[in-house]
Amino acid sequence: MHEIGVIHGRFQVLHNDHLAYLMDGAKRCRYLVVGITNPDPFLTAPDPSDPSRAAPENNPLTYYQRQRLVRAVLLEAFEENGCDPESFTIVPLPINRPELYRYYVPMDAVFFLSIYDDWGRRKRELFTSLGLCVEVMRDVSPWQKGLSATEVRGRMLRGEPWEHLTPPAAARLMKEWDVPGMLRRGGAASCCIP
Repeated sequence: MHEIGVIHGRFQVLHNDHLAYLMDGAKRCRYLVVGITNPDPFLTAPDPSDPSRAAPENNPLTYYQRQRLVRAVLLEAFEENGCDPESFTIVPLPINRPELYRYYVPMDAVFFLSIYDDWGRRKRELFTSLGLCVEVMRDVSPWQKGLSATEVRGRMLRGEPWEHLTPPAAARLMKEWDVPGMLRRGGAASCCIP
């Protein structure tokens, strides 16, 4: 059991496999730091290993919205699993700007990582180049990855059922914010989110 673990993701939008990934990280440490990547357009940059990851259409939710999703989903899951609700925090993590990591996350923590593709391998390079302690939780081929946020957003755009692919707390918030309608309109709804 590690003292502090750092896990990360874009969570655009947060789905059931994201929750499984977050809970896997939570089981490996006493305190979990969840870094939300691509927190704003100034801290988002394309990477040759996966250029589409930085495209605006693939980042429809704001940092604030994703922070609320991650918090609500983890609180719900922690309660169900008898975990301490004070044993995690959520921070921005500019994944493409490794020189800034030290301003957001504890550099002496263990950095959890799942690898599915070149982007996962690129992140391992970034982490190890900084001398960070890296623990690969899963290293599988792209077709073994499971659910993707692209698939969930696609269902929302097409008006197909998507709620069963997301944790209940995430589905509640995204319905409240009308994320499917926001995606169909091609814009952000952050101005009307409390």
